[in-house]
Amino acid sequence: MRPGRDEEFSTFVVARRGDLLRSATLLAAGDRHLAEDLVQVALTRLYVAWGRLRVPEARYAYARRALVTTLIDETRRPWRRREHSRAELPDTAVETADDRDDEVLARLRPALAQLPPRMRAAVVFRHLHELSVAETADVLNCSQGTVKSQTARGLDHLRRALGVPLEEPSSAPPPARTPVDHRTTVTAWSPS
Repeated sequence: MRPGRDEEFSTFVVARRGDLLRSATLLAAGDRHLAEDLVQVALTRLYVAWGRLRVPEARYAYARRALVTTLIDETRRPWRRREHSRAELPDTAVETADDRDDEVLARLRPALAQLPPRMRAAVVFRHLHELSVAETADVLNCSQGTVKSQTARGLDHLRRALGVPLEEPSSAPPPARTPVDHRTTVTAWSPS
């Protein structure tokens, strides 16, 4: 790459890496190490595609899409299925300011971890990053209908996992419909 393009990429990384890391942390359901790996792979893929992406918004969208595809690729790797978590870690991690999340995110992360990666991504981008359905569909490279269904199912699962009661259907009867006399409508439009 030319020095000017390298400078553009460096400027992008400085400006957007924090946002990408926050997204990746949510996508990884709080696993900071996996989030760091996701961001690194996404930025590597972005660097390779940098010359083809002229519009700044396209670059950020590409990076977000790379986060999702990298997460899905990561969960499919055979070694992940054989890896087992331990109750006690050999080293003590140092707590950073970013690790001190509010109580809501602390409760949300384990519930997010139970969702499949694409469903988790749909929920994170739609409701935590407040992207539109169309923007989320672009990031996930799927249809808007898929985003809507994945988001709805994901939210239902999160409600159950967090103990939030689902909305009960109303026991009140639906409002009465006013009957329409189609003959009146037809005669009103007929020529005189």
